[in-house]
Amino acid sequence: MTSRYIHGTDPVEQARLSLLNDLLNAACLGAVAPRPGEALLDVGAGLGQLTRALARATGGRAVGVERSEAQRERALALAAAAGEQDLLDLRAGDALALPLADDEWGTFDLVHARFLLEHVPAPAQVVAQMVRAARPGGRIVLMDDDHSLMRLAPAPARFEAVWAAFCRSYDRNGNDPYVGRRLVQLLAGAGAAPRRATWIPYAACAAEPAFAGLVANLAGNLAGARDAIAAGGAVSLADVDEVVADLARFARRPDASLGYAFPWAEGVRVTG
Repeated sequence: MTSRYIHGTDPVEQARLSLLNDLLNAACLGAVAPRPGEALLDVGAGLGQLTRALARATGGRAVGVERSEAQRERALALAAAAGEQDLLDLRAGDALALPLADDEWGTFDLVHARFLLEHVPAPAQVVAQMVRAARPGGRIVLMDDDHSLMRLAPAPARFEAVWAAFCRSYDRNGNDPYVGRRLVQLLAGAGAAPRRATWIPYAACAAEPAFAGLVANLAGNLAGARDAIAAGGAVSLADVDEVVADLARFARRPDASLGYAFPWAEGVRVTG
């Protein structure tokens, strides 16, 4: 079984993910609260922007695992442009089969994954490997989506139907669009002791500086997955394109608001 990412990895999608990093990384760092000296493993590192930010906070070099060659190439280019090549040990590999040496298992102080479990058919297997990679007493941090939480007001006419079809595209890939609500359960099932759970807010009204970026990311999310959304037959490609266009107009409405949050959880490995 391998990861199944419905959005692709072309430059448009990479630009959307980079924007999402800009919108979320400060809040994510605050929740994780990385500690100086922690040995870090980031599973599903993507473009490596959060991985490098975590490494800066720990003062060390992070091991990142990323399946996509295109994402790895871009991540290394971004690290080089920032003069941070030494912060990132980026490895090719799948989250379901972590590319760790025998003597690396059970050594990491902090094992992290964000926006990964929704794209794998066996999230429990991924979390079990993450727990195994942590040292006894080490932290396992998960953040992921529960797509039922999205709220727009006033919502574009076809948005609810297109969003529901977007969620069903995960089901057809054997993935869970609501996996975020199960993070604590997944940690406990993998043998970790859950310690904290919260939500990372992703919300604003039109008057706030972040609003345009939040809406742009949402529109890009739907545009990048348009073929997968329409494949189920509940909505058409034209419906998806109409909603994406309507979101551009929604972003300019003075009475508009977007409300969402990302479930977040932390556990500790308690076994040797």
